[in-house]
Amino acid sequence: MSTTRADWIARFDAHLAGERRCSDHTRSGYGRDLRRWDELADEFGFAADELDLPRDAIRAMVSRLHRQGLGGRSLQRWLAAVRGLYRFLLREEIVSANPADGVRAPKTRRKLPSALDPDEIERLLAIPADTPIAVRDRAMLELFYSSGLRLAELDALDWDDIDRGERLVRVAGKGSKTRVLPIGRPAMAALESWRDTQQAWCSRQEGPAIFTSRTGKRLSVRSIQSRVEHWARQQGLWKRVHPHLLRHSFATHLLESSGQLRAVQELLGHADLGTTQIYTHLDFQHLAETYDRAHPRARRRRKD
Repeated sequence: MSTTRADWIARFDAHLAGERRCSDHTRSGYGRDLRRWDELADEFGFAADELDLPRDAIRAMVSRLHRQGLGGRSLQRWLAAVRGLYRFLLREEIVSANPADGVRAPKTRRKLPSALDPDEIERLLAIPADTPIAVRDRAMLELFYSSGLRLAELDALDWDDIDRGERLVRVAGKGSKTRVLPIGRPAMAALESWRDTQQAWCSRQEGPAIFTSRTGKRLSVRSIQSRVEHWARQQGLWKRVHPHLLRHSFATHLLESSGQLRAVQELLGHADLGTTQIYTHLDFQHLAETYDRAHPRARRRRKD
């Protein structure tokens, strides 16, 4: 019995898990996109074990998905999954070419990330630490904003990842790439307070996780998202506040004050500088005021 496309998708998933060490979230996305590729190949009349598809077939698939309402970014992700599978098939000497190479998705206008302004950040972080949950949640929010962490990165943190003396945190980012980030003084103080509270509050500590429930279990990413949303409402921020918005705010505020794009790239863990450049959307009024104050030719001369 010949090996089908579905069989190779399963082998590719094992490759992503074992050799590439991709996260469950990444593998799930690849799997979903590749199953849709397999379904389209069936619809286009290719046999279940046919893998050497022509480039025109991939282009036709992109066109059909676009007509069905898939946007440019989703199509780019779909193409990335197909290219990744074919690179694996080429390595295994199953196909002779990668038909997804050179196929482009329709361009989508890049949406600039929103960010909280400094006053909104101050209001959000002014949580009255009068309960153990509030102490924990304040430490989470402070750390999100202080170090620009992704949700999954914060959720995975253990106490061993914190260097309390140097005020540093070690995080495992995308692709298992490790980076070490500074922790601001307010965030470090909030973490110290939570550490003391956790030891007295938790009925038992099941592991080394930093952010836990009362039973000592590591909080889920959904629970963390829910707590961020709760405190945004509680503190009177009537907009959608989520962990990634705090990361956006961290990057935007750091760039506004420093202008050091490369440094912010390193702190965010971006492989591509272009990804970091979306945070350079500074407030033009602020820029104009800075220009008026600093540039010799911008200063208005007094009338005699």
